Amino acid sequence: MSKLFNIKLQLFATGTTALTNMVNPQVMADMVSAELPSKLKFAPIASVDTTLQGQPGTTITIPAYNYVGEADDLTEGVAMGTVVLETTTKTATIKEAGKAVEITDKAVNSGYGDPLGEAKNQIVMSINDKIDSDCVTALAAATLTHDISAEVTNNFITYTAVVDAVDKFQEEDDEARILFIHPSQKTRLRKDENFIRASDLGDNVLLKGTIGELAGCQVVASNKVPYDDVTGKYTNLIVKPGALAIYLKAKANIEDDRDILKRTTVLAASEYYVAALANPSKVVKFICKN
Repeated sequence: MSKLFNIKLQLFATGTTALTNMVNPQVMADMVSAELPSKLKFAPIASVDTTLQGQPGTTITIPAYNYVGEADDLTEGVAMGTVVLETTTKTATIKEAGKAVEITDKAVNSGYGDPLGEAKNQIVMSINDKIDSDCVTALAAATLTHDISAEVTNNFITYTAVVDAVDKFQEEDDEARILFIHPSQKTRLRKDENFIRASDLGDNVLLKGTIGELAGCQVVASNKVPYDDVTGKYTNLIVKPGALAIYLKAKANIEDDRDILKRTTVLAASEYYVAALANPSKVVKFICKN
C-alpha cells in the first residue's frame, strides 16, 4: 500500500534585516529634540530659549537690567529727578556636545529589547548629562557665597547654616528656592529636626526629585553638586528660578553610518547649546563639610 505525502513548502524572503532598515535620522532628531528640554535636571529653574535656532553666529549676548534703586521722597511742586535705566551684558559662546552609539547586527536580530529605542534614550541621557554639568558650572560662577567649611565645629549642613546662607540674598519677601545637595549629605540633612519631608509639601514641589524642605528651601540631591574629596568640602547651590538660562541653538543633529566589515551601524548625535548664569543675584554658593 502506497502513501502519498503532500508536502507544502513555504518560501521566506531572503536577506538580513539591518539597523539601517530601521533608522530614520530625521524622525529620531525630532524625538531627541523634543525630549531634551523636558529631561534636563535644571530646566525647571532655568529659562530654556530656542529662539537662536536658525540664527547665524556662535556667540550670544545676555542682557540684564540694573536695578534703579528704591523710590525717592518727593516734595510738592518740585520735579522729581530721573535716573538712567541701564543694562549690563555678557557674552557666551555656543558649544557643541555629542555622543555616538554603535549597534551590531547581532543585537538587532537577537530579538532582545529595542536597540534603536535604547540608543535614542542613551543619546538623550548623555547629552542631558553634559548640559546639566554645564549648568552647575555656570551656577558655581555666582559671587554670593556663604562658606562655613573652615569652622572647627558646626561646619556641616544644618537648618541654621542654611538660614544664614539664604540671608545672603538680602530678600525682603520670601521667594521660591532650591537647595542642591550632594547625595552623601542626605542622611545628615534628613535627621535635622526642622527638615520637612517631600510627602508633606503637597502640590508645592518645584522640581522633580525633591526630597523635602529645609529653611524655606526645597531640597534636591544631585551628583552634579561639586564635592572635593581631598578637602571634604561641598559647594551646595541655593538657586532661585530665573538664575539660569539654557540656549538651544539648533535641533539635535542625528546621523547614521554603516560599517559593512564589522556589521554594525553607528548613530551619532550632537546638540548646539550654551548654559549661562542669567542672574547672579539669584544664586548662593553654600560651602560646607559633611
